[in-house]
Amino acid sequence: MTMLGLSLLCCAIWGWLLCARGGFWRCLQRDDRDLPLAPGGPVWPRVVAVMPARDEAQVVAASVGSLLRQDYAGRLEVIVVDDHSSDGTGALARRAAEEANASERLTVLNAPGLPEGWTGKLWAVHQGVAHAQSGVDPPDYLLLTDADIHYAENTLTELVRRSLDERLVLTSLLARLHCQSFAERALIPAFVFFFQMLYPFAWVNRPDRRIAAAAGGCMLVERRALQAAGGIEAIRGELIDDCALARLLKRRGPIWLGLSARVTSIRANAAFSEIRRMVARSAYAQLCFSPWLLAATVLSMAVTYLAPPLLVVLGSGAARGLGALSWALMALSFQPTLRFYAVTPAWGLALPAIAATYTAFTLDSAYQQLRGRGGAWKGRVHRPAAARAAAGPTR
Repeated sequence: MTMLGLSLLCCAIWGWLLCARGGFWRCLQRDDRDLPLAPGGPVWPRVVAVMPARDEAQVVAASVGSLLRQDYAGRLEVIVVDDHSSDGTGALARRAAEEANASERLTVLNAPGLPEGWTGKLWAVHQGVAHAQSGVDPPDYLLLTDADIHYAENTLTELVRRSLDERLVLTSLLARLHCQSFAERALIPAFVFFFQMLYPFAWVNRPDRRIAAAAGGCMLVERRALQAAGGIEAIRGELIDDCALARLLKRRGPIWLGLSARVTSIRANAAFSEIRRMVARSAYAQLCFSPWLLAATVLSMAVTYLAPPLLVVLGSGAARGLGALSWALMALSFQPTLRFYAVTPAWGLALPAIAATYTAFTLDSAYQQLRGRGGAWKGRVHRPAAARAAAGPTR
């Protein structure tokens, strides 16, 4: 392909992304406005939050405390499933409940041993959901959450209100990720940008679109819909469990996904290596562990993100001008996400280098899977079904 042809292709790609990909880059699907209260007010349903936690001593107390301090007018209980922690996670969760004067609303369970065919997180979630449903008065909704998530006091009220008003079976908020260190400012907004590109939230939120996604840190699930869909067991081996749950539940009814500043992650990823591990854990799983999809992804990332600045440097005439235009469109599309994270707009010009970094992380994810270290997280690794059958039990 000639440089001119490549530059025309780059412009076409960015024109399509900006105009025909659900407006993903505009960051319009957000929860930052309180919904109007219906006349008479709703009958607030019972909610049980289920939080799997494995060695989360640094964050679990703040997360549990923020849940127990919700201003929610209905019944709210919290179940923490201590997944074989060695750092006192369960005790710290109990202490947080005592400090919030809400010990009676917290249950700490110890997860049983991990059986074959389950990922560790989903096995813990399954135990929490089963406990929540075991009583004579099971909850109407389950809030599936992570141990590093902090909630503003009105979060649950607004989540439930949206779920009731729009008759949603799944309402999910993408938590505002920790973004303080240089590595986080360089890479975290792009992580959110790429996620929105892959799953345009406006399309996720349309019942007539098959695309489905959720953010695992905060998912309010209608319990009956989950039970009718087969429960957590239906996705027991999934590494990207939130999107798998969204696909499962969208067959049962409408779902909604949005950005949020009410819900924040308090887990810091201060170094580039920590972000690499976070991305590499699931990137190859996103590609269905396919070397062909990996090759196609690398090629598409090169054409979409790396070619425009290379055309500016190496091209001439119209090719250089079109390369500059593509680069400018790229930087422009990144601005709403950068504003959401209060990061300088200049990072928009660095998106090609950031994309190259994420491409390297994806290649590393495939390499780690090849080494038998795929999905490594706190002493556990993930292997797809075919690899488990060949290699023996999951660790």
